[in-house]
Amino acid sequence: MFKDLFSLKGRIALVTGGSRGIGKMIAAGFLAQGAAKVYITARKATACEATANELSAQYDGECIALPIDISSLAGVEMLANEIKKRDPKLDILVNNAGAAWGAEFDEFPESGWDKVMNLNVKSPFFLTKALAAPLRAAASVERPAKVINIASIDGIFVNPGETYSYAASKAGLIHLTRRMAARLISDHIAVTAIAPGPFKSDMNRAARDHGDEVATRVPAGRIGTDEDMAGAAIYLASRAGDYVVGATIAVDGGIAYGKVGIEASD
Repeated sequence: MFKDLFSLKGRIALVTGGSRGIGKMIAAGFLAQGAAKVYITARKATACEATANELSAQYDGECIALPIDISSLAGVEMLANEIKKRDPKLDILVNNAGAAWGAEFDEFPESGWDKVMNLNVKSPFFLTKALAAPLRAAASVERPAKVINIASIDGIFVNPGETYSYAASKAGLIHLTRRMAARLISDHIAVTAIAPGPFKSDMNRAARDHGDEVATRVPAGRIGTDEDMAGAAIYLASRAGDYVVGATIAVDGGIAYGKVGIEASD
């Protein structure tokens, strides 16, 4: 009855922003659980291909680099067309590619607003829309297809850092997840989100470079590991998460709902 509950054997996934950080953690986790193919995207071809080669050598499944910039609709369509050329079905889409921008309120530029909102909110919506056909083709009542949006705890609580467009984009992505889930579950596509706390990544340099100090502000007493992030994504992507629709899981060691509250993620 519970055999292979977390297995992803034979499944095909796409992880945007998959060459490093949280995206790489998720791609590796999917391959470790038996995914047949995991496509990863990134703007930088060299880094994307290096990660794909590394993960393909490490696991039985194949990691395939598709170095495409999806910050524009042209890039989104290019990526979707590339996927559809290669596979008629897509079991899992992870919308992870994102950007951040910090500036004081009185100095915050329009460019820092538009860049972040476009990549963090607009691209996930239009990429999911562009890949609806292969997602629907893979989906069934018994085994729904999955869309997992990578949000942030900054979309749940107020981070004291002046990252206005980032916070707004992640809160927007969490609600967009609910709205997309309400529509797409009738097509047997389950849409969910993960809201990470501090993990080592180029975007979260504090956790990457000063993990011990950041850990003092996390109720769990440490920053997140590769296994923490992969585990949440595997749960949502596998049979274990088939009945989870529209939910956002905070993977943050207790920051968003812990007593330390606002000081925990600056």
